[in-house]
Amino acid sequence: MATSLDLQEQEQIDALKAFWKQYGNLITWVLILALGAFAAWNGWNWWQREQAAKAGAMYEELDRAVLAGDAQKVARVFADLKERYPGTAFAWQGALTAARLQLEKGDVDGARTALAWVAEHAGDEESRTLGRLRLAAVLLQARQYDQALAELDQAKAPSFEALVADRRGDVLQAAGKREEARAAYERAYAAMDDKLDYRKLVEAKLISLGGNPSGGAVAAAAAAAASR
Repeated sequence: MATSLDLQEQEQIDALKAFWKQYGNLITWVLILALGAFAAWNGWNWWQREQAAKAGAMYEELDRAVLAGDAQKVARVFADLKERYPGTAFAWQGALTAARLQLEKGDVDGARTALAWVAEHAGDEESRTLGRLRLAAVLLQARQYDQALAELDQAKAPSFEALVADRRGDVLQAAGKREEARAAYERAYAAMDDKLDYRKLVEAKLISLGGNPSGGAVAAAAAAAASR
């Protein structure tokens, strides 16, 4: 019995040697590549965490400057944040925060630049849409209606549909296009949650243009929104 087992073991060893001779190099390279990929993946994750931590620290510095009302420091820190960590959410949020203070301080050009950067470079559709929505408001104040509408045309996040339609109505009304503005307000009213207090403001805008919040046009807009 021992001899039989020894022969079986020897046959297995010989088969293993033959297999390794044929496939050993391939297996070795596959292992090397797999380990290398794992190391690269770990390195990438570490680098991402490191970038986020540094960007977070810089954003805190920017936020403190905003609270202090130091517009010059805000602009300087945001420029560094945008240059060093453009791919982080801190950079996008920093742009929105910087733009808010710049508008308060009357630096319209600085706010436009910051918001335009968010609109083009933010990493998710919601942030890009928010940037375009706020940029459209700045352009509206500057009476640059066509540019404001162009920004709203590119604001695609579904969760902002009602607010984008409302802002479009504001721009169209300011441009003297009352019928188009009323249609935009109808879409905004239909798409907005009826529990939101802001919906009452949209309703007032709609009524001021001769619209009927309970009318057929609003119902059609609501049906169109629901079908998407």
